[in-house]
Amino acid sequence: MRFTLATSIVTLAVLAAATPQPVGRNVGLTIPITKRSGLTRADKSVDIEALKSHAASTKAKVLRGLNNFQRNTGAPHPDASKGTQKRATGSDALTDDSDQLWYGNVDVGTPPVTFTVSFDTGSSDFFVPSSACSNCGSHTRYDPGASSTSSDLGKTFSLFMGNKKTVSGEQYSDTVSVAGLTATDQTLGSATEYSSSFESGPADGLMGMAFPSLSAYPATPFFNTLIEQGVVDAGQFSFKLADSGSSLFLGGADTSLYTGPINWNPVTQQGYWQVKMDGVVGNRQTILSNLDSIIDTGTTLIVGKPSDVKTFYDALGGTDASSTVGAGYYTFPCNSFPNVSFTFNGASFPISEKTLNLGPASLGSSDCVSGIIGQDTASSFWVIGDVFLRNVYAVFDFDNSRVGFATLA
Repeated sequence: MRFTLATSIVTLAVLAAATPQPVGRNVGLTIPITKRSGLTRADKSVDIEALKSHAASTKAKVLRGLNNFQRNTGAPHPDASKGTQKRATGSDALTDDSDQLWYGNVDVGTPPVTFTVSFDTGSSDFFVPSSACSNCGSHTRYDPGASSTSSDLGKTFSLFMGNKKTVSGEQYSDTVSVAGLTATDQTLGSATEYSSSFESGPADGLMGMAFPSLSAYPATPFFNTLIEQGVVDAGQFSFKLADSGSSLFLGGADTSLYTGPINWNPVTQQGYWQVKMDGVVGNRQTILSNLDSIIDTGTTLIVGKPSDVKTFYDALGGTDASSTVGAGYYTFPCNSFPNVSFTFNGASFPISEKTLNLGPASLGSSDCVSGIIGQDTASSFWVIGDVFLRNVYAVFDFDNSRVGFATLA
């Protein structure tokens, strides 16, 4: 395969919008997306097991990406911890989780069959359930024999999802479309075995939106294929992630969804969407500085190195919740959360209490769990998920290898 730059996609209604930067073209498509969140119970307290499951799933995904990067490039990822690259199917008691991903619709095959897939900037592969899958629940199935444009690539795949669970099956190429944007001969995984969370989760499959070097297949990701085939004018996609009105814009940025300039951050290592974070600020005090980070729509939490995160909470008076929630988790009084912001390329972006405060640690508790956690992900970078991304408009730019943040309108 040829590793090139590109962009990504999502689902449903389509409308034209303008993109003033970075390319200045008045083209693009907006697709509504949604998310089913399972981190809180009906009583609004935190579901501790779901929280741990999601955090462990994030760790499993990072480990998978680090191994794919080394296999595809021939060298370990510069930010991988020593001794971790060989853990392709590590023995940690990890749990997979698909309830925390943003999802929309994709059409596959000829005639087209519509699948609901999660859109994840922290991975690079595309898979849907196979018609031969025995544990894919009630999900829509991909039948290559029913598609006139399907071709068996004669390859298998296996993606480690955590807790010794995998999504595995065979690779095919076929026509894949999102909101009328069509890629021909797109590589996809037809899964004959599903992990438990995908079996019961809301999405049929997953579409990765990171750089090709993270692909396990390895293959060119869908949006990169669109760019190579000249389907889109601009190699950028943008997310607004919110309780309502969430969307993915293909081919630039939707100017109606943000105000002011876009704050651009160069990608420091292609693979993940990895950028430098200038600082972590709490109550107007810079507590941490000069951190590596990856921007991941497939992660709800913000996950940092345990030592960094401890320093952060020590400075703000956070309470170590190892005995009540789990190692790496911290709480604040529910009525007294600190003011927290992240700084990228000189610009400060506040994190609202609404997204930082995950909810009471238990029913009736006056202590609430914070969405910034410490966990060893076998890397030195922070994983920046929805707790931050719900506060900004985020632009992912393959053309110029950069990530942009802007203030939500």
